[in-house]
Amino acid sequence: MTGERLIACHECDLIQRESPLPHSGVLRCCRCGAELYRSHADSLDHTLAYTLTSMILFGIANAFPIVGLAVNGNLVQTTLFGAVRVLYLDGMWPLATLVFATTILTPALQMTAIAYLMMPLRLGRVPYRVDMAFRLLRLVQPWGMTEVLILGLLVALVKLAHIASVVPGVALWSFGALMLLQSAASAAFDSREIWIRVGGAQKGGPSSGSPTALPASTAAGCGLMVCHSCGLMSKPAAHAHEALCPRCGARVHFRKLDSIARTWAFLIAAMILYIPANVLPVMHTSSLFGAQKDTIMSGVVYLWTSGSWPLAAIVFIASVVVPMLKILALVYLVASTQFHSRWQPQQRTRIYRLVEFVGRWSMLDIYVITMLVALVQFNALATISAGPAAVAFGAVVVLTMFAAMSFDPRLIWDTVEKDRV
Repeated sequence: MTGERLIACHECDLIQRESPLPHSGVLRCCRCGAELYRSHADSLDHTLAYTLTSMILFGIANAFPIVGLAVNGNLVQTTLFGAVRVLYLDGMWPLATLVFATTILTPALQMTAIAYLMMPLRLGRVPYRVDMAFRLLRLVQPWGMTEVLILGLLVALVKLAHIASVVPGVALWSFGALMLLQSAASAAFDSREIWIRVGGAQKGGPSSGSPTALPASTAAGCGLMVCHSCGLMSKPAAHAHEALCPRCGARVHFRKLDSIARTWAFLIAAMILYIPANVLPVMHTSSLFGAQKDTIMSGVVYLWTSGSWPLAAIVFIASVVVPMLKILALVYLVASTQFHSRWQPQQRTRIYRLVEFVGRWSMLDIYVITMLVALVQFNALATISAGPAAVAFGAVVVLTMFAAMSFDPRLIWDTVEKDRV
């Protein structure tokens, strides 16, 4: 082998060779099929251009109204921050905090971190404390949910159209363009190129050698820890079960500490809260015709009977089916792993990958409620307020995301490795 570096899969821990790729090529793990890395043409320039444009659109999207309602000559408009403020003033501060964090704070931090990393590199310089900026970027990435917000806005517009005349605002189109640009920036972002440019690609881990010369086929079997932030393999001090990555400073470990116990804790809490989230009212509506309490399912029924069956199906899948299936899938994964099941490790790894991908889309109903509460405030005519189920449902989404993050898919493959010894 001639200078080829070794890398380890984040999902099964198998050590493999890095290989040159064509433009837009993808290297996948030969055992579990996880994406190891992909080749990006002009990654730095494209990512920086998309991110700077996204920052401009983000400012516009938060400065102007998203949508307005025209009733009897009066126009009620709201910005995203204004919608968060209404939730907070209504006493729903947990919901307001969640919406603010996932639609304003984390996207802003993500764009700022990428720009902070890319601009000095574009000028041929190394960013100050590149390790901290990179860790911040990896920390906030799962929580930015602009694309879910856009779908939530579309559902809210359909519901609002039955109440009054809807007036789309500048921010609505800005958020749509922002979603596309953020997706393009994420697709173009190449962390490997960052570390190559800062000169840290070879630091701390094995750079060459044949896997057949290694004592085992996995990083843990070779006494190496894999950083989930930057991907570097490093050798810890003797008898240490965790350490700091020598390249980016993130905590590294052979396996996530107390992975099974923490995953069970988050799952049990999510299962308990799933019941009130679907039974209690998610919204309270007061109007001249009386008061009405809506659950998640009654909202789906309303969309279906009003003729918006595609949106009804989307809301039902995102708000009812996805949380339930995610809980069941995680229970299956953690139970089978705890009992050292050897059955279909590839399929179980794919299930884990799918659970990680779809979990964020359950936030859809939270964003719908946020916009309805902010806009339908016509005093004696009609008002909408968030119900207790909204807080419970938001907690279910967060807890299931934490459960997926706590679960270590490499544990699935540990039993397979033991059989080979």
